[in-house]
Amino acid sequence: MMNGDIRKSVIAGSWYPGNPKVLRADIENFFHNLTEEKVKGRIIGLIAPHAGYMYSGQVAAYAYKLVRGATFDAVIIVGPSHRVSFRGVSVYNKGGYETPLGVVPVDAALAEKIMTRSSVTSCIPSAHTQEHSVEIQLPFLQVALGEFSFVPFVMGDQDRQTCEDLAEAIFKAIGNQNVLIIGSSDLSHFHPHEKAVKMDAVVLAHIERMDAQGLLEDMGNNVCEACGGGPAAVTMMVAKKIGADRVKVLKYDNSGDVTGDRTSVVGYTSAVLYASETSMVKDQGHNGVGDDTGLSEAEKKVLLDIAKKTIECRLSARNVPEFHVDSARLGEKRGAFVTLKKHGQLRGCIGYIEAIKPLYKTIEEMAIASAFNDPRFPPLRREEFEHLAIEISALTPLKEIKGINDIEVGIHGIYIIKGFYSGLLLPQVASEHKWDRLTFIEETCHKAGLPPQAWKDKDTKIYIFSADIFSDKD
Repeated sequence: MMNGDIRKSVIAGSWYPGNPKVLRADIENFFHNLTEEKVKGRIIGLIAPHAGYMYSGQVAAYAYKLVRGATFDAVIIVGPSHRVSFRGVSVYNKGGYETPLGVVPVDAALAEKIMTRSSVTSCIPSAHTQEHSVEIQLPFLQVALGEFSFVPFVMGDQDRQTCEDLAEAIFKAIGNQNVLIIGSSDLSHFHPHEKAVKMDAVVLAHIERMDAQGLLEDMGNNVCEACGGGPAAVTMMVAKKIGADRVKVLKYDNSGDVTGDRTSVVGYTSAVLYASETSMVKDQGHNGVGDDTGLSEAEKKVLLDIAKKTIECRLSARNVPEFHVDSARLGEKRGAFVTLKKHGQLRGCIGYIEAIKPLYKTIEEMAIASAFNDPRFPPLRREEFEHLAIEISALTPLKEIKGINDIEVGIHGIYIIKGFYSGLLLPQVASEHKWDRLTFIEETCHKAGLPPQAWKDKDTKIYIFSADIFSDKD
């Protein structure tokens, strides 16, 4: 079923319509059947079923309608192997996949980057030839996104080590690209309805907690079933590393809900993983100029001491002391970031955009979060502490602007919101990269998962802020 480097469809006309007009109309009808729903944040990952559209198409539509009209640098689809037995993971790294709606090109460069970073991934063309778990997702994406490129993975093994290896390789390879990752998975197979619902509830609970390891363990112990449990776990792992902190299970059904036959059913679910707009914001935390926001040198030292003592106490398994500050400024509610660096390299960076708590309490909490909860890094170890540099960015309140001429590069950071997409870049990012004003706003759009020109749209809100940036190594 290969024509040169183009993989031809093997399920058009059976698992879904082979006529492009009928196929598009069916997907549009699936979307039309749903009420308009949005999530407040940047969508990073989806979990969707891979049965024939007559069985699971309506369930899949819950996930794909959420990304309709969105733009991504690339899409990564991970599915299980049903037809071919092989070790590790196979990536299709050239050409494209063809459906009745056209050819979806493979992002060969990204595929190669991931493959070179993974010890379990190789190119095994036969793994893709008859496999439906990846292809079944493409028509929905073609209707929802229009033109896009993707990287298809088929998993021969779904053990924890394989999942972790692939997830880490994907995360390292994508860098700052805005990528959508999709885990293709059905749930339990061929049990009576009541038993299936109980088993599937275990899977759904793990998804809702972004508990990839728990899912894999319960699958291994036969507590639950998911023929794409590995792809779902990889999706959760990658999304969490990128910054997803929210999951929403959008729909659960089984084949009995469609056919009426509940004696032996297959379970289906769709879910979305996203970074909430009110959550802690991760940023690279480059050194830059920022602005003087009124903190004295003594107040800066107090905040740095709080951050350092908080981390040291956690590493020593001691209770963090109750900090008492005399400064009124340190008691004001302000947003702030804590950035950790080791030997000049980023080691953690988390913060609050908005003024939620007193500044000194924000620094205390963000120091812990940056050291131990940044999903991009393992928790800080005791032996790393002496090599640590602590940088604080104390933010001014957000100010909405109507035009980008109000942005002062090197002074202002940008926070942009459009619908459920949002993104933030600190002032020092533009200085570090030597961006001009236009590049800075376009890169902020990119960070939010939006097209570069999205800042021009009437429904896009642009906010600026400044930050007092200081380090214990200054």
